[in-house]
Formats: sequence, C-alpha cells, structure tokens
Amino acid sequence: MTILVTGANGQLGNEMRIVAKNSKDRYIFTDVVDASEESIAMLRKLAGNDIKTDTVHLDITNLDDIRKIVKAESVNAIVNCAAYTNVDAAETNQELAELLNAKAPQNLAVAMKEVGGALIHISTDYVFGKEPYNTPCKEDQKGTPTGVYGLTKLHGEQNIIASGCNYIIIRTAWLYSEFGKNFVRTMLNLTATRPELKVVFDQVGTPTYAGDLAQTIVTIVGKPQTGIYHYSNEGVCSWFDFTKMIAEYSGQTNCDITPCHSEEFPSPVKRPSFSVLDKTKIKQTFGITVPYWTDTLKKCISNLIEP
Repeated sequence: MTILVTGANGQLGNEMRIVAKNSKDRYIFTDVVDASEESIAMLRKLAGNDIKTDTVHLDITNLDDIRKIVKAESVNAIVNCAAYTNVDAAETNQELAELLNAKAPQNLAVAMKEVGGALIHISTDYVFGKEPYNTPCKEDQKGTPTGVYGLTKLHGEQNIIASGCNYIIIRTAWLYSEFGKNFVRTMLNLTATRPELKVVFDQVGTPTYAGDLAQTIVTIVGKPQTGIYHYSNEGVCSWFDFTKMIAEYSGQTNCDITPCHSEEFPSPVKRPSFSVLDKTKIKQTFGITVPYWTDTLKKCISNLIEP
C-alpha cells in the first residue's frame, strides 16, 4: 500500500522515516518545509546513508492539493504528524492553530473518505486537563481542554470523526526524540551549562519516545480498527523526575536540580496536572508491547551524545 506522511520533518515524521525504511509499503514524506541539515545528518547517523531524506511539498490546509497527490500517487492511507504545537503562542494565534489543528485534519479526512482510504491522526493529552482527576485518562473521557492548543486539537478529532472516513486517532503525551526542539534536548543543554535548575514536580505524565510511537504507527497502519486510542510509554513521572533521569543518563552530575511548583513559571495556559494515558485499548486491540519510559530515554540520549 502507499502511505503518505505529513509533517515529515518534525519529531515524529523523522522517526517515521527511520521505522518505515525497511517496510514493504511505499511511503511518501511530505511537509511545507525542507529537512534541515541537522536532521538529515541525524537520520543518516541512526539509519544509514540510504535513508530517505527527500520531502514532497504539500500544504495540508489546501484540500485540492491533497486530492491531487492522493490521486496521482494512489494513496491508501495518510499518517498526519503535522500540527501547530506551540502551546503558549496558540493563545494569541487561535486562527492559525484552528487552521492547522482542526481544518487541515478535516481536509485529510475528506480526501481519504473520497477514495476509501484511512487516516491515522496524532492528537494530544491536552484535550484533557480542566477537570481534576488522578487516574489514567481513557479514550472515552470527556475532553476538557484548558487552552487554545488543546481546544483546536479536540476540534480536529471531532472533524475527523464527523467526516465518516476510516480513522485511527492516537492521543500521545510528552513527546521527545533526537530531532527538533523538545524537552530532552533542552534539558541536556541546561543541565550541562547551568549550576542549578528548578523543574516543576506538580505536573505528572509519561514521556513518549517518538521512535516508539512511530513503530506503533507502522505496525497498525492499514488495519481496520477505527477509533480513538492512547499511546505513551509505560510508567509515570513528573517533569522533575524526567529531568533527573536525563541528567543521570547523560552523565551531567554538576547541575543541582530541585523541584518547584508550576506557579513559579507563569504561563498563558494552565497545563494538565495529571496527563497519564491509559493504553489498555491500543495494547489489546493491536497486540503491541509498550516500552518503559526510562528504557527508550536511555536509547535516545545515547543517540544524542555519542559521536
């Protein structure tokens, strides 16, 4: 089958390139920007010089453009890794966030509906958060986003479902990788360059290695189980715990890392205080095994710090 990947030069998109390298399916990687030299170098480091690094330009806010490539390439499925993900900036850019997080997924869903194809769409734990809870979020839990980012991602889910296409929506959380700007790469730098660091301990969730999520997507793409699923790595931690492990695994022992409350870092958006996702459904439906969060964190850090 032919699978089109959007947002191919982001964190998850680049991991999709690596995981899909040995797939029997045909993958087309698209984005509105070209791959950076840094990303290309990392792709080749992790997957060899024969890794596919070219990018087809595709604006997913334009339905006609999507229809053209779907028809020309006989696309059977789309994996949507594209999104507006700047949580704070979304508060003052609601129109753009709505366009990229709600309208664009609707376009992809319509295009797949027209050809009988399937859409795998990546959503977020930020569709939750307003109501207090302390048990892992299940797929049928009501969406109560606290900000524009979560609200527009929830609208995207609703638009996909309303389209009537075959879809799999995967909500994930705390995504990191060897690519782009993310918490792991930021903390590797800060713990190496600062004598002390405060990190919030009152926000709890589970880190998700984008490589693990990409492997799951490649495993389930083309399967007919329409619905919403949750995926993160196994386990639970706070951002403070996450940072402590990053420092330990990278050998940064000179930075004094201390816990603090969220209120010490004012933000336009109230983050979910508990965003652990229940993964029972995706494991049982597709028979997948989910790695523990520290296991693949070690792998990612090794990839980042080893020459």
